[in-house]
Amino acid sequence: MAKDGITQTSLRSPLGRVRGLGSAKSGTHHWWMQRVTSVALLPLTLWFVVSMIGLAGASYLETLLWIAQPLNAVLLLVLIGLTFHHMAAGLQVVVEDYVRDEFRRLLYVLLIKAAALLMALASAFSVLRIAFAL
Repeated sequence: MAKDGITQTSLRSPLGRVRGLGSAKSGTHHWWMQRVTSVALLPLTLWFVVSMIGLAGASYLETLLWIAQPLNAVLLLVLIGLTFHHMAAGLQVVVEDYVRDEFRRLLYVLLIKAAALLMALASAFSVLRIAFAL
């Protein structure tokens, strides 16, 4: 390609240029998912913080009753899911950027995803147990 007499070279393959994909064949999906989850987490986190301020000084039973309300339980589950997904995606980027050994990189990414999944399941189970017990 020539622009003003200067030749520009591209590192993409011709097929990659046509499809708009990078060398990883995934485009910007990972980057967009981090942005989408962060935008979704903003109002959810604000709701959670305001709710916790409102529950300051509440008894244990009042807190359980608050969690058991259907809207609060659903919003808590969404907050849990998005938080752990966003956390895992962010840590994965850090590992992919700074760990050079391919085996270690894969191992760390798998450990991060497994830990995030286990923590999300434990948290969601706790919310569901409270919501269905009361």
